[in-house]
Amino acid sequence: MSAKRTCYNEHRARIVLLHERSGKYMKKALVVVDMQVDFITGALGNEQCRAIVPNVAAKVKSAQESGTDLIFTMDTHGEDYLDTQEGKNLPVPHCIRGTEGWQIIPELKDAADQSGKKVEKDTFGSMELGRYLSEAGYEEAELVGVCTDICVISNAMTMKAFAPEMVIAVDAACCAGVTPESHRTALKAMKSCQIHVVNEGKEPY
Repeated sequence: MSAKRTCYNEHRARIVLLHERSGKYMKKALVVVDMQVDFITGALGNEQCRAIVPNVAAKVKSAQESGTDLIFTMDTHGEDYLDTQEGKNLPVPHCIRGTEGWQIIPELKDAADQSGKKVEKDTFGSMELGRYLSEAGYEEAELVGVCTDICVISNAMTMKAFAPEMVIAVDAACCAGVTPESHRTALKAMKSCQIHVVNEGKEPY
């Protein structure tokens, strides 16, 4: 086990112990990033994104069974997407509000509908998400989803800025990037910013 992984386990164990002694519930969230049709089987989908679907579905089911709060982010654009800065740099219309590609994938739709919290965002990272997690008093959050090198890392960094004392982790086996190489680069960058990476090397691709 790596030194960083050991440090993460020890830090998390201390938090759990403190809550057990105080009788308080440790507030934890699983943040499911942009698991939408256009990123999996649609306009911007790739084999790596499709490969993680079973892992993400299993992770979400486990969270439901354990009582972990679920938060789904949704990339959301308008018909003017190609006129935006993102559209000019990535001229591939995707996740246009109300279209099939904007929807959460079928494998997660029921969980998303039942989660009670969806965060629509028109850019990579969501300040609304960071603010919500901080103000609601979450002490631990784990991210899964796509793309590791764009929206996952952006939201992880935003969450870290809003809640620097919250324990933040990313499950590498439940994330995929634009390429496997950019996925690994993003994981390395997040680790440098004290965001814990679990299951690295266990990606299903």
